[in-house]
Amino acid sequence: MLDPKQIETWIAADLSCEHLSVEGDGHHFAAVIVSGEFADLNCMKRQQRLNAILQARFDSGILRGLPIQTFAS
Repeated sequence: MLDPKQIETWIAADLSCEHLSVEGDGHHFAAVIVSGEFADLNCMKRQQRLNAILQARFDSGILRGLPIQTFAS
């Protein structure tokens, strides 16, 4: 089972976050992310940015999806 803290580590390694929380039960997860990097990005661009960070995990099947809420700081 995947630990939500591991997902937080993957995201934090490539995105400067003022707030980052991932909750889940080992199979299903949800994230809330606040980052200054989102300031000039619309919702789709924010999602694409996170997908790029996690793409290898999606491709390998370790992570199947991650509903997110993003906010600019």
